[in-house]
Amino acid sequence: MMSQEVLDLFVPDAWQLCHWETPRRRRSSPPTASTPSSEAPQAAQDTMVRRVAVVGAGISGLAATKCCLEEGLEPTCFEQSEDIGGLWRYTEKPEEGRASIYRTVFTNSCKEMMCYPDFPFPDDYPNYIHNARLHKYIRDYAQHFDLLRHIRFKTTVTKIRKRPDFSATGQWEVVTRSDGKEEAAVFDAVMVCTGHHVYPNLPLAHFPGIEKFKGCYLHSRDYKEPEKFRGKKVLVVGLGNSGCDIAVELSTVASQVYLSSRRGSWVMSRVWNFGYPWDMLLITRFWTWLDNFLPKAVSDWLYVRSMNQQYKHEDFGLMPVDGSSRREPVLNDDILSRITCGVVLIKPNVKEFRETSVLFQDGTVQDDLDAVIFATGYSHSFPFMEDESIIESKNNEATLYKCIVPPKLEKPTMAVIGLVQSFGSAIPTADVQCRWAVKVFQGLCTLPSVNEMLEDIEEKKRSKIRWFGTSNTLQTDYITYMNELTSAIGAKPNVLKLLLTDPLLALKVFFGPCTPYQFRLTGPGKWSGARKAIFTQWDRTLKPTRTREAPPATSTLPSLLVLGMLLIPLLLLLTVLY
Repeated sequence: MMSQEVLDLFVPDAWQLCHWETPRRRRSSPPTASTPSSEAPQAAQDTMVRRVAVVGAGISGLAATKCCLEEGLEPTCFEQSEDIGGLWRYTEKPEEGRASIYRTVFTNSCKEMMCYPDFPFPDDYPNYIHNARLHKYIRDYAQHFDLLRHIRFKTTVTKIRKRPDFSATGQWEVVTRSDGKEEAAVFDAVMVCTGHHVYPNLPLAHFPGIEKFKGCYLHSRDYKEPEKFRGKKVLVVGLGNSGCDIAVELSTVASQVYLSSRRGSWVMSRVWNFGYPWDMLLITRFWTWLDNFLPKAVSDWLYVRSMNQQYKHEDFGLMPVDGSSRREPVLNDDILSRITCGVVLIKPNVKEFRETSVLFQDGTVQDDLDAVIFATGYSHSFPFMEDESIIESKNNEATLYKCIVPPKLEKPTMAVIGLVQSFGSAIPTADVQCRWAVKVFQGLCTLPSVNEMLEDIEEKKRSKIRWFGTSNTLQTDYITYMNELTSAIGAKPNVLKLLLTDPLLALKVFFGPCTPYQFRLTGPGKWSGARKAIFTQWDRTLKPTRTREAPPATSTLPSLLVLGMLLIPLLLLLTVLY
């Protein structure tokens, strides 16, 4: 039997506008919104949602502000710093309460896969973008859609609490502080867009002896550039994107870099077959369909084979402990050459720190260690929530329906945006999350009962463990997740219908890269330029690298001669046999 994800590629979604269906579960008939469970939240339209508070003006906060405006709502976006951009706004020093990046950060998703769905990057932008240029794009987006006038800068949200009549109105009281003055205001809904790269996870209790270590240690959040580590021996703990980036950068100035990993990781280059961006080739509806259609053992084998296509991970000490898990790969173009040159050494987990050395789990010791950088990730937190139980969290995973809505609210008037991580880009994911959340606020998407939502959340957790392992609590399958959200708002492309009405577009949608434009191709929020953007996406991909006009590659041997050489072994075999 085909999985629900497979059927979703072709089955019309109109009936799903009013109700969610748990993936991989079939219903005999469409549900109706007229007879909700007694435990189901009341529809948000009963409260006439109009004023919406948006917390944070990063990529998610801007998407939230724009989506509210598209639906005729009145958003007020609160940003504690003096500028937009969130994670992608570089500062020389980390700022309390906001994400921090190092100077040389580039994107891991290419420009065609990570843009806002109705705002492509300029043609001349490179495929992978430095943080400064991405910040300019974010500012261009905000200016193009006139979002800046809805943002209150240098304003910190200090408290969000339910109004006394919340069960009837769904309203929130939002307390903010600006210029030393506190102010309270009432909003009909709240969209939390603070991200999950703000509060560093520094598990020093898991590293015995760190208090004895005489060198310096810091979290990767505090790392900005390599110069201060020139000539030193540095240990980087954590084999993630930041850990690999920092280890590679340090290897250009440090005397030796050690990269410690507890579990290992798949590592792949941004540049894939034929020099094309990896995500333009791998993130397609066809591959998602095939992945769900094949038995898990077969799809796991194909996944491992693709990850080992460029090199065997076990030969470089990188192989994940659970080699069949779909843990999100690390994207790095240089780590392999750094390991090969000996300037980065892969080591197992740390067993113990000493005054000037470190003991690893395999019994090896590295002496004369000068510094340790913990690239150990982040924890999410919502310190402004007066009632912390509203956004429940276990093992650093928030209990949210569809990774967005707290399931136990009497009225579904709060959404948490961006608290998800997928094998895709954060920007289009945030855009679709916001569009779905606004429809929920307006009562155009009626949620199931509390028990059904909790059951769905638990089923998704079990599925995550099966596919991604226990350590990737925010991870989800990109296209499957986007299909779920866009189905609910009537914006998922119907491939079968397109095959009948626009067959060339249907082929590009199904077999080509699942670019963000697909999610603005139809339904509410449809963008008139989406079809053209899909047809020209490869032009924009190739333009920034074709900076010199070059003749097409030609063979040095005539084609007939090549064919003849290929036939020689066959002729010899026939001679022997006959």
